[in-house]
Amino acid sequence: MHFWEVKILCQGILLKDSESTTFPKFLVSTQAPMFFYFSQFLSFLAMPLTLVLLLLVTAFIFTPKSRGRKILGIGILLLVFFSNLFLSNLALLAWEPPYKSFNEIPNREIGIVLTGVTNLNKTATDRTFFGKGADRITQALQLYRMGKIKKILITGGQGLNPTNTSSEAELLKRFLIMTGMPETDILIEEKSVNTRENAVFTKEFLKKNGIAIDQEFVLITSAFHMPRSKKCFDKVGLKTIPFPVDYYSHDLKYDLPELLYPRPEALVNWQVLVKEWIGLVVYQLAGYN
Repeated sequence: MHFWEVKILCQGILLKDSESTTFPKFLVSTQAPMFFYFSQFLSFLAMPLTLVLLLLVTAFIFTPKSRGRKILGIGILLLVFFSNLFLSNLALLAWEPPYKSFNEIPNREIGIVLTGVTNLNKTATDRTFFGKGADRITQALQLYRMGKIKKILITGGQGLNPTNTSSEAELLKRFLIMTGMPETDILIEEKSVNTRENAVFTKEFLKKNGIAIDQEFVLITSAFHMPRSKKCFDKVGLKTIPFPVDYYSHDLKYDLPELLYPRPEALVNWQVLVKEWIGLVVYQLAGYN
């Protein structure tokens, strides 16, 4: 007996058994979807953020009218706002530049990848631990494989107090070599610890290694980070074609979890945005942009 014949036979037996029960017929065809939605609702109730919100609302209800109650109410409203994934996604869609297809990118000699994508607080000698921004290096590699760029220049040092002694640029270089990319096509700048230094030290590296700085480079970084990065590279006189990757935003959705459920990733989205906006203002005041 073939597999598909067994599958049909099993489905027929299950249907016959279900019809012999006392459940209404409409439940027979909807048991799986109903179970799915019920399990999702239970998961929603059990989530830490949901529990925190429920406790805060309960405290607000039973707190006597006072200034503290007003502050608590404002705190609840802010938490509801910042934990709403639909609203945080709208903000991201407004901020992040639209993505570019690979075909839109003209062939250039070098693609510049900004780091900030590895977990430097997790040490291993045989692999690279990636964080949220792995698209920066994987899509740079895709550009390379497609012939859009001939070399990849990775710029980034160690950051703030890491436990891993290797620089991010070195870790990403090891990753590219592991994928079969020739070491001669990988350039690394390991001193920079912020976006301003990425631009400044990249220019110094290019000059030191006799690479023309009047050419146009492909700039590869996260979409939320691209406006500030582009301004920094413009400021030091390096011409770049922005290729934003690692999008935090997603296509608009209008389902119940998106519109109403409190979501921790929404808080992360706002944290990323606010941090980037502050960085942009500070860089503007410091004359880095």
